[in-house]
Amino acid sequence: MGSIDAVEVHRKLFRDNIPDVILANGDPPHWRPIVDDSDYPSALLAKLVEEARELQDASPENRIDELADLFEVAAALMTEIGITSSEVKDVADRKRAARGGFTKRIWLDHVEIGKTAKA
Repeated sequence: MGSIDAVEVHRKLFRDNIPDVILANGDPPHWRPIVDDSDYPSALLAKLVEEARELQDASPENRIDELADLFEVAAALMTEIGITSSEVKDVADRKRAARGGFTKRIWLDHVEIGKTAKA
């Protein structure tokens, strides 16, 4: 029987083929499917935050990979909660029409509450 050098603890959602990749590298993964339907959306939301942080920390040449990961998690989340990408795009279009997008690159420093603005 072989000895264990180390154990990596993850306890998070992974892409479907990752256990096979780990096994192909000679390390036995210990995983289980999420069977409780209420746990899956929470796992996806946690993964979405993880991927957003990885995108934030990514080098410029790795940003497309991290955006792709973020996109994949968002797509899975949309499927799970029963909305389509066209529905999301419609809402984004409405919000852009009402509140604008990000093309002007506006950075809001602060707002002086109660001070009357001069027009």
